[in-house]
Amino acid sequence: MSQWLPALDGVVARLEAGIEVADIGCGHGHSTRLMAETFPASRFHGFDPHAPSIDAARQMANASGLAERARFETARAVEVPDHRYGLICFFDTLHDLGDPVAAARRAAEVLAPGGTVMLVEPFAHDRVEDNLSTVGQLYYAASSLICCAHAISEGGRLVLGAQAGPRRLAEVFRKAGFTHFRRAAETPFNLVFEVRR
Repeated sequence: MSQWLPALDGVVARLEAGIEVADIGCGHGHSTRLMAETFPASRFHGFDPHAPSIDAARQMANASGLAERARFETARAVEVPDHRYGLICFFDTLHDLGDPVAAARRAAEVLAPGGTVMLVEPFAHDRVEDNLSTVGQLYYAASSLICCAHAISEGGRLVLGAQAGPRRLAEVFRKAGFTHFRRAAETPFNLVFEVRR
């Protein structure tokens, strides 16, 4: 994350000045707390539909003294409350959702003017035949058993899986009303996109 945030235009400066940040699909809140530790002027909101994970996130935030700046709430991606977020993060989450377009649309609704969405997804090319590396095969296997199954359990309107690729991800955000979609960074395991309205 220390390399991903600086790859987004102007985001680090805004975090240092103080903005509201949403971490959608935060699980136990590790990414939320890490950002809260790094940027004390900003306020962080972690959301996840799994209540036991949110309970664990709250306990860890309390134990680390971050409860005032890192708050956690049980909510689905399409139900995130509106705090006019300067940054909305999807860390390896969007492809697991049953309706990623609706989740992206909700992000557009609650994003502050000039705000940014940081989308982090498993590394993938657009064509299946270009994803047959060892990592790609591992992702396809895990995606079939975990990611796709989770999306189907949520109604499965668009089941992306962990090898969606940049073109399909960009189309999700285009349908949700975003006009700017840029690959900001990559690792052998992740793609990081900067998304704006």
